[in-house]
Amino acid sequence: MNLKKEPVLLNAASFPGRRGYLPPVSDLPTVAIEELIPNSFLRCTPLRLPELSEMEVTRHFNLLSERSFGVDQGFYPLGSCTMKYNPKLLEDLPRLSGFQDLHPLQEEASIQGALALLNFAEKIFSSITGMDEFTLQPAAGAHGELTGMLIIKAALLDQGETERDTILIPDSAHGTNPASAALAGFKVQTIPSSSAGIIEPETLKPYLTPKVAGMMLTNPNTLGLFERNILTITQMIHDIGGKVYYDGANLNAILGWARPGDMGFDVVHLNLHKTFATPHGGGGPGAGPVGVKHDLAKYLPVPRIISTPHGLRWNFDAPHTIGKVKGYWGHFGVIIKALAYILSLGSRGLKQVSSDAVLAANYLQTLLKEVYNLPYEHHCMHEFVLSGLKENMEEIRTLDIAKGLIDFGIHPPTVYFPLIVPEALMIEPTESVTLELLDSFVSIMKELARQAKEEPEKLKTAPVTTPVRRLNETKAARNPILKW
Repeated sequence: MNLKKEPVLLNAASFPGRRGYLPPVSDLPTVAIEELIPNSFLRCTPLRLPELSEMEVTRHFNLLSERSFGVDQGFYPLGSCTMKYNPKLLEDLPRLSGFQDLHPLQEEASIQGALALLNFAEKIFSSITGMDEFTLQPAAGAHGELTGMLIIKAALLDQGETERDTILIPDSAHGTNPASAALAGFKVQTIPSSSAGIIEPETLKPYLTPKVAGMMLTNPNTLGLFERNILTITQMIHDIGGKVYYDGANLNAILGWARPGDMGFDVVHLNLHKTFATPHGGGGPGAGPVGVKHDLAKYLPVPRIISTPHGLRWNFDAPHTIGKVKGYWGHFGVIIKALAYILSLGSRGLKQVSSDAVLAANYLQTLLKEVYNLPYEHHCMHEFVLSGLKENMEEIRTLDIAKGLIDFGIHPPTVYFPLIVPEALMIEPTESVTLELLDSFVSIMKELARQAKEEPEKLKTAPVTTPVRRLNETKAARNPILKW
């Protein structure tokens, strides 16, 4: 058991006049603040900020950082989020002076290397996904979804098909799917999964009306199951004039083995943090490039990179574009990291990433179904979903298991998602784990199952090793304390 001792926190007190840093005196002419800002916008009372020394501030934030948890601290099997380890070499590359010292508004002639890199990244992403054209602008996965939905909407409006206002979405979908469709102005129709956890053509058929603009899917789905009817499903949507959108959240499961474009998808977004090892969380930046088939390429955001006799250039001349979706040209540093990850592995390495991720997930599923309910008895892909304990499930909930894992130095898996699985526990080990780590996780999960049976009250008090014990999470979310 990993019982970490919490360092003693020093109660830093605020004292008037205490400073850690004093800025140099300005040599610019003094201008009364009232001449620059109207009185109605000025504060009437001083801002109440703590007055501390540099040492106190440094210790405060260092202690907070030690309370954080990430893939560098321990096992992070957060299902659906693909918390991959980020190779440290990738962090060095965007800091090279040739990249770091660029400005997005430089003359195109002075950034030919950067434009070539972005152009190459678009081609690499197209090759991996089976798409024809890409935009690198979207700032994250959900932003990519919205961009894709706006592209589909623009294409339909261009064709005069204003009656198509509905997007079909499986009941197992990520929550961002219906949100993105709704933000783009579509209505959302939920499609129920079968008892096998996938979408069946016969179930889909009654929903195929002239109102359907398209369908959003991730494959494998959030249950970790491959949609084996995918070719039939995409053809059914195309037959009624709709488009099919690929949520790229689970692409890590099929890298190098299958491509969304070959499955019949028209639009795809990539989560570079989930699939290509750029950092995940911490507030960003992220990146959610979007790829499309040829017939949708003219709707992609501007500017696009084009080749001219004078070199690569930004092209804004695109009458059908949905316009810009991001300031400047996207998150350049994140694109560099993703491209370096792909090139360092090559096509064979990318296939091994998926193979190892799928193998690790099936290994865990096989061993954990001995003590936890497995609602879908199939081989899984990169992740799988359990449904509570086999014993004492009425008294010990999935939340208790999740909190118990924290005391062993493990980040809990995703809980209570997908919503169609009672007491869901969604586990994704990724390809970065060792066999010893997987065996250790299984042992800990079985120990928690033992506690649930023999010492349930102990498990209900977990975690006991953290600076903050178990919270009323509903109250904390609705009434957060956000002050010093």
